[in-house]
Amino acid sequence: MKKLSVVLVFVALFSLLAGAAFAGKLEDIKSKGVLVAGVKDSQPPFGYVDENSKQIVGFEIDICKFLADKLGAKLELKPVTSATRIPMLTQGSVDIVAGTMTHKIEREAEIDFSITYFPAEQKLLVKKGGGVNTVADLAGKKVGSAKGSTSEKNIQKAQPKCQVISFDTYPMAFLALKQGKVDAVTTDAPILAGLKANDDKPEMWEITGDFIADEPYGLGLPENDSDFRDFVNASLMEMWRSGEYAKIYDKWFGPKSKCPLELKWKMELWP
Repeated sequence: MKKLSVVLVFVALFSLLAGAAFAGKLEDIKSKGVLVAGVKDSQPPFGYVDENSKQIVGFEIDICKFLADKLGAKLELKPVTSATRIPMLTQGSVDIVAGTMTHKIEREAEIDFSITYFPAEQKLLVKKGGGVNTVADLAGKKVGSAKGSTSEKNIQKAQPKCQVISFDTYPMAFLALKQGKVDAVTTDAPILAGLKANDDKPEMWEITGDFIADEPYGLGLPENDSDFRDFVNASLMEMWRSGEYAKIYDKWFGPKSKCPLELKWKMELWP
């Protein structure tokens, strides 16, 4: 009888531990009262450190704030780069990634994605009048991009004769452009627009180039957690239907912003 009691205790303990181990992200976030989001901290207007408040602000931060509020949780931000965002998510350092991350099928092997919350297209940022206007002009030239980004692969495929120089962040790549160490910077057009708009002499630079690749942004989510993924998708659609998305978009990309970009797309909405 005593032996049976010990066995039952072990079974109960195992069930308790297993339940904790397989608890979904939603339960975990609600339990700790914090949503930890991996975001960019040097990529205006998506995510950057505000000079006055010294806090990370931006379009993607506001989206994460909406999700945290829906969960009744505090929002904690952790800076990520293009190279670290997926490892930080898979290792559990962050609950979600909002870091201008293109939803690529190859990335589905490691993480899941939300529906698209921002569509983008890869372009080039170059010095005005510098002789680079198209991808063809990059033959034999150096192009800066970010480590771990889709832009690295896309530009190499589009122009095999160029030399891709990878940096930790796009501002570092832009600095290299200004120093003459690369002939162009390539990534998504709205990111390039943010770099240009926040420069001391934006008139010196222009965004150009043929179509290189579509870059639909999705929120990075832990793999195989359908409850959390459904919550995020439903929340994004609620943002769109309620007009909150348009409000946030206008704040960062509206006509009065540093980076005006007309809202021409419509989010995928489920009935």
